[in-house]
Amino acid sequence: MVCKAMETASRPLISVVVPVYGCETCLIELCSRIRDAIASIPAHYEIILVNDASPDDAWTTIKRLSKENSQIKGIDFARNFGQHHAITAGLDHADGDWVVVMDCDLQDRPEEIPKLYEKTQQGYEVVFGKRIERQDSWWKRKQSKLFYRVYDYFSGQNSDFTAANFSISARKVVLAFRKMREQNRFFPLFIQWMGYRSASIPVEHSERKEGKSTYNLKKLITLATDAIISQSNKPLRLSIQFGFLVAAASLLYGLYLFGRYFFLDQPVQGWTSVMVSIFFLGGLMFCNFGILGLYLGKIFNETKARPLYLIRETTDEPDDETEKRS
Repeated sequence: MVCKAMETASRPLISVVVPVYGCETCLIELCSRIRDAIASIPAHYEIILVNDASPDDAWTTIKRLSKENSQIKGIDFARNFGQHHAITAGLDHADGDWVVVMDCDLQDRPEEIPKLYEKTQQGYEVVFGKRIERQDSWWKRKQSKLFYRVYDYFSGQNSDFTAANFSISARKVVLAFRKMREQNRFFPLFIQWMGYRSASIPVEHSERKEGKSTYNLKKLITLATDAIISQSNKPLRLSIQFGFLVAAASLLYGLYLFGRYFFLDQPVQGWTSVMVSIFFLGGLMFCNFGILGLYLGKIFNETKARPLYLIRETTDEPDDETEKRS
């Protein structure tokens, strides 16, 4: 009996954080497959389902699952805050020695969790799953690839577009992540920025079983803009460099016209070119002001110091800790 108790106590606790939006009918299968996958490690587990104001009846399903299994915990947002804020809430409430982050639509296969955990035993503190053969449309794959290329150019990073949220992190990584309370959030980029020993392994990627991705081109552009502005000031440097380039070109062209007028006796004509130049410089100035305004807007949002998310209800008894973690 003592040996069995010691063996049980020595097992790690694995927390699985799942942001939930629009995938109510996947939740029962998801939790069942997570339980079976972690049983093969073996390890204790908890599943944290964060309902990001899902338009279906996901919260009712989460509450029912929690009543049937005490290892399943639910968090219900007061409104939709976004996927990466939901991941943040899950990580804030996770107690595991290792924490898995995955999507709710079963494209991230729970059966791959043991492979991620096995890789951590080689000394890695973060392991991401690489979706070598993504079961997404050609257009969605191209959008994702373009997003990371643009982000890498402006941030100076070297991101892997085949990796997304599906990962496992040591508790020290999660505790460090909790200290990062910026309003603009993107889970993989935050983990990459922290610099812990990381690796990535190929995992099988499944077709989406329910609903469709909410990340259309417009949202990806918004996400890329927020990620770049929150992680890099390169757009400001580029606008300064381009301003100097335009000024230098204008100076050289002015010297050329000066020489033509005084040395070659050729009068300067071209009302059209003057107007085009004025409109060009005016548009450039508005563009630069817009970039500066984006940075000022993000600073304004940070200075308000609003909570990253608000919780309407949890499957646990409400207490003061909920407000502290928000």
